[in-house]
Amino acid sequence: MATISFKPKQVTKRLLSNLQDRAHDIIVNRYGLEDSADSKTLEAIGKKYGITRERVRQIENAALAAIRKSDTFKAETKVFGELKSLVEAMGSMVHEDDFLSYVSKDKAVQNHIRFYMVLGEEFDKMKEDDNFQTRWTVDQELSEVIHDALHKVYKSLDDKELLSEDDLVIRFLEELKGVASQYKNEEVARRWLNISKKIGKNPLGEWGPSESQNIKTRGIKDYAFLMMRKHGSPMHFREVAKAIVDTFGRKTHVATTHNELIKDPRFVLVGRGYYALSEWGYKPGVVRDVIKEILVKEGPLTKEDVVDRVLKERFLKKNTILVNLQNAKYFTKLDNGTYTVAKK
Repeated sequence: MATISFKPKQVTKRLLSNLQDRAHDIIVNRYGLEDSADSKTLEAIGKKYGITRERVRQIENAALAAIRKSDTFKAETKVFGELKSLVEAMGSMVHEDDFLSYVSKDKAVQNHIRFYMVLGEEFDKMKEDDNFQTRWTVDQELSEVIHDALHKVYKSLDDKELLSEDDLVIRFLEELKGVASQYKNEEVARRWLNISKKIGKNPLGEWGPSESQNIKTRGIKDYAFLMMRKHGSPMHFREVAKAIVDTFGRKTHVATTHNELIKDPRFVLVGRGYYALSEWGYKPGVVRDVIKEILVKEGPLTKEDVVDRVLKERFLKKNTILVNLQNAKYFTKLDNGTYTVAKK
């Protein structure tokens, strides 16, 4: 967290000292400049004074303009210069919430800082949109480069792709062409990544498209997917349920977990209560379907080879596989003792 050399409440008091009562009150309410106060909407302030929201906006803009022209504003040049230096140190374009938290954890202080950034000609605010969070910049040209790089990184991500934060930072830095070396470091890159609304992070710290099921966890099935992917091998649904509770602190019933896994194509039942991820190459189907697919792919196999291949894809008892293999309706034993798919 940064250490600022000025006292925000005193600075604000000086900046507002020349405003008329109503204008003073509107600015204080709009920006939450009283202790523990939240900023108020144009509508709320308009109701207080019995005027339209547009009229409130006009008074607000006129008050800001008056402050900027005042001698007290010019006397606070050091304050605005100090804030600009902080923005530059964080990368010259910053997520609003990240920057305010960096300056102070006190919400009241944050409101004052936001007010100064609105006043200061050094700062340009870019409002939240479909692609980016609310952000501030002191370098418009650099901001365009960052926006373009974030867009390219997002376009490069597959919907199912998950990257570690380090890998995503590397990919992002590769897209930042022409950026000064002082900004091409991992700390600044991480701050810039937080500006994007299209790229997100899941509860395990993995990154990908923010709307992907792998990132935007909407329910038990998404948490189950993350846990199984982290585990790396098939898990019993009871294990999955316990892992969700232990890792995410999210309460879930065992039966609910089982039902979610059954319905979601990302999971494949590979044995009694055991599930694997379809992305690992497992495919749905009963035991005979698995045997058939193996024989079609590899040709006639001995009984032992069939068992060995099936056990790599299913958590089953050996006898269960053998019983299915003996079904003459689906499989034929050849003279050399190997088995093949029965002809219809």
